[in-house]
Amino acid sequence: MPAPIDLYYWPTPNGRKISIALHEMALPYTLHLVNIGKGDQFEPDFLAISPNNRMPAIVDPEGPDGRPISIFESGAILQYLARKTGLFYGETERERVEVEQWLMWQMGGVGPMAGQAHHFLKYAPNMDPPADLPYAKDRYRNEVGRLYGVLDRRLEDRDFVAGFYSIADMAIWPWARGWQGQEQDIDDFPNMKAWLARVGDRRATAEGHALAEEVRSDAAGDRGAQSVLFGQRHARRA
Repeated sequence: MPAPIDLYYWPTPNGRKISIALHEMALPYTLHLVNIGKGDQFEPDFLAISPNNRMPAIVDPEGPDGRPISIFESGAILQYLARKTGLFYGETERERVEVEQWLMWQMGGVGPMAGQAHHFLKYAPNMDPPADLPYAKDRYRNEVGRLYGVLDRRLEDRDFVAGFYSIADMAIWPWARGWQGQEQDIDDFPNMKAWLARVGDRRATAEGHALAEEVRSDAAGDRGAQSVLFGQRHARRA
C-alpha cells in the first residue's frame, strides 16, 4: 500500500475536489484541517506548501523518483493524482485532451464565477457595512447560468463531461451542486440535473464530499471569518 498522502483541506468546493479524488482513487491520506475562517492558510508552515495561501494542498511522500513532493492548486493536484494512479484521465492523448479542456473550463470559469456569485449574493449583503450591489449580483448570476447552459448542452448525449467519469467531473461537481446558492433554476438544466445525481450516487464521491462536513460554518454571519476570507486581514497575516 502506498504511504498516506498529507491532505491540507477545508470542506469547500475546491477542497472537496481533492477529497473526492482521493476516495475515488482509493489513495490513503492523512487529513490536516486548514481553517480558512481563522486564518490557518497564512501560517508559515502552510505557506511553505501552498505559497498562494489557498487550500487544498497535498504532500505526497512518494512523489516522482520516490522523493516527497508538495503540490498546491486543485487542478494541478487532480492532474498529478490521475497521472500517479493512471485513473480518471483517459487512456489516449485524445481522451486526455477532453479531460483537460473541461478541467480548465472549471478552473477558469465555473469556479471563479460561482465563487463570485456566492460572494455577492450571500456574503457581501451581510458584511459590515453591507455591500448589496445589484450589478454584481446580476453579472455573476447570469454568467453562472451561461456556464451551466454550456454544461447542460455538453451532457445532452453523454453521461460525463469527457464521455467517461474523470477528474473533470470531480472538479465541476462540487461547484455545480451549489446551484441554489448561485440562484439558478435547476429545471433549466435537465441534463446537468441528471448528471449531478449520477455523480452524487457514486459512493466514493459521497464519502469524499462528506469529509469534515461537521466543521464547516456559515461565514455569512461571522464577522471574524469575513475579515480573513475577504481580505481585510490579508496584509497582516501574509
